[in-house]
Amino acid sequence: MTILRKVDDWRVFLSVVLESKTEEFKLMGYKDTTENIVWQCLKQKVWKGNPEKRLYQIVEDILHLNTNIYMSYLTVQSYQQDDLMASIAALTENEGQDNGISN
Repeated sequence: MTILRKVDDWRVFLSVVLESKTEEFKLMGYKDTTENIVWQCLKQKVWKGNPEKRLYQIVEDILHLNTNIYMSYLTVQSYQQDDLMASIAALTENEGQDNGISN
């Protein structure tokens, strides 16, 4: 009998596999890679949320995660972070002008 669980429920059993994938990416030059970043990449790019899967399917997905998908995820995250920082800067700049504060 194989057990189906939500992807997030399997997370606690996967630290060794995630560590292996993280080390692989670090050896390929992605020095800031962490287990959590790899996990979030898989959730957004491979699983698209929190579907039900079997443990062996999750392990297979982790081990088969390639650098193209990972780089795509990092690029989108970078753009979103830049947009967020630009929005915050624009808001704080406008707020200062509204209050009569000059730079």
